[in-house]
Amino acid sequence: MNKVIFISGPPRSGKSTVLMKVIDILKKKGLKVGGFITPEIRVRGKRIGFKVVDIHSNAEGILANVDQKTGPRLGKYRVNIPDFERVALGALDFAVNECDICVVDEIGKLEFFSEKFREKIIEILKFQKPVIAVLHRSFVDDFKGYGKIITVDLENRGKLHEKIITLIE
Repeated sequence: MNKVIFISGPPRSGKSTVLMKVIDILKKKGLKVGGFITPEIRVRGKRIGFKVVDIHSNAEGILANVDQKTGPRLGKYRVNIPDFERVALGALDFAVNECDICVVDEIGKLEFFSEKFREKIIEILKFQKPVIAVLHRSFVDDFKGYGKIITVDLENRGKLHEKIITLIE
C-alpha cells in the first residue's frame, strides 16, 4: 500500500502552512517533491482568489477569482478550469513520473469542478508513491479509505510537520 497522508481541518487552521513546512523539509532532505499548491491571492489584505502553482516548475495560473466572469461559481469565486487543469494536471503528471513525493493542495470543492482532476486524484492515490494532500473537511469520509487523515488544529499545527515527516519516511 502506498503512503497517503491527508491534512484536514477547519478553515484557517493552518493546513497549507503545515504542508509548506513539510515540502521545505523534504526538499532539504534531498527528496524531489512535485505537485501543486494553491496560495491565496490578496489585494490590500483582502482575499480575492487563489492561484495554482506547480511546485517544481513554478508555472502558475488562476484557480479561482472574484473578478472572473466565466466558470462555475462557488460562493464569491468563479473557477478557472482551463488554467487550473493546465497547471495542476501537468504538475501531477510530473510528480508521479519524476518525483519522490506527490503533493496536492488541495482536494476541495473548487478543484473538484474539474472532472479531469477528480479522475487524476483517484489514479494517483492508487500508485505506489507517497502522497501528501490537503483535504477539504467535506471530503474526509470520501477519502478516508485511501490513507491516513491528520487533523490540524490550533494546538498541534506548530509541530504537525514533524509527525508527517516521520510518517512519510
